[in-house]
Parts: sequence; C-alpha cells; structure tokens
Amino acid sequence: MVSYVLPPPPVAAIPVKGSDAMFPVRRIFCVGRNYAEHAIEMGSDPTREPPFYFTKPADAVVTNDADMPYPTVTKSLHHEMELVVAIGTGGKNIAVGDALKHVWGYCCGLDMTRRDIQNEAKKTGRPWDMGKGFDKSAPMGLLVPAAGIDPAKGKIELKVNGKVTQTSDLSKLIWSVAEVIANLSELVELAPGDLIMTGTPEGVAAVQKGDVLEGMVEGVGEVKTKIV
Repeated sequence: MVSYVLPPPPVAAIPVKGSDAMFPVRRIFCVGRNYAEHAIEMGSDPTREPPFYFTKPADAVVTNDADMPYPTVTKSLHHEMELVVAIGTGGKNIAVGDALKHVWGYCCGLDMTRRDIQNEAKKTGRPWDMGKGFDKSAPMGLLVPAAGIDPAKGKIELKVNGKVTQTSDLSKLIWSVAEVIANLSELVELAPGDLIMTGTPEGVAAVQKGDVLEGMVEGVGEVKTKIV
C-alpha cells in the first residue's frame, strides 16, 4: 500500500450530462489563435501557421455554473469562448483520419485570460503561464458524449450580461478538431482524461466583477459563470 507524506489532492473532474458519473481531468491543453478573426484582433497573421499550445492546470476547472473569482494581479480579465474536446483513448502520432475515434466527448469552456499579464509576457518573450494558467481560469459546462456530434460545424457564441460579445462557427477553425488532435499527439502522448481547448473566435473583451458569462456551442451545450 502506498503511503504519502501529504494527503493526495482531489481529482479534478467535469460532470457528464445525464449521468452521475464524472470525467476525470488529467491535463488541459489549449490551442492558440485558431480562428483567423481572433488572430487578427490579437495582432497576428491569420495564415495557417502550425498550431501552438499552452496549458492550464487540471484544477483550473470550474463546473456546475459556479462563480469564478476575479483573479489577483490583473486589471484586464478577458473571456475566450471555446469548444473543449475530452480525450477518452490515448495515443501518439495519431492519424487525422483516426483522431475523432479518440474523443470521449465535448463541452463548452471559457479560457479566462489575464490579458495584461499575457501581453507583458509576449513583449518580453516570457512564458504565458501566469496569464493563462491561474486558479479557476477554466469554467466548463456539462460534458456530452461524442456520438452524433460533428465538431466541424456549429454556432459558437458568448453573451456577457445578456449581450452577444463573441459569435462564430466551428467551421471557421483554422485547424480542425481532428487536425489538432493529430498534431498534438506528435508532441505529447495523449492520455484518457486530457482536455483540449480548441481556440476562440473574435470578440474577446474584458469583464468585471458582477458580470454573468453565458456561452454555447450548437449541438454540445452551454457554460455559465458569474465573476465575483
């Protein structure tokens, strides 16, 4: 029997729609600038450059419409609405044609970003970790099994206090879900429990305490949180 010097941390997990079961979260990978319009608004070239990734810790997940605390050391907290892919079968060097077979399900997620910290990191050539991977930075909706879901199309939208701030379609992803899975599996061996946040469309903006964020992906579901 294994003995630990400290109690092991609880397993981060996402509720599954229509079930009492939970999906355990192992790692969270995020794709940067995967919609052309968002790349432009961030000052980048929207050409089809190879995907690049950053990560969030598993315990950044916020579920069940829980409130998200406004993080410390920032004056510019931005929302980024995304489709999230949950890996059910691991693998490396996965072929694009086989990639969707590795998906357990999908959910809606928010890649909350301390934009001022991220921008300063960009200017100085430093890692983005503290701009992206802070506490409670990944609100997630219910996870839906993959069967019957086409991640290549469907409306994606975010409202802040009832007003639409982001709206687009999954068909505008520069790199498709299958292509992202295949590419990422060349860099790391994917494993069950891994999440991939697939990128955000244009319209990212700052939020304040008291704001209510409500996002949706057609055919997948919703995500909701209040900034407190």
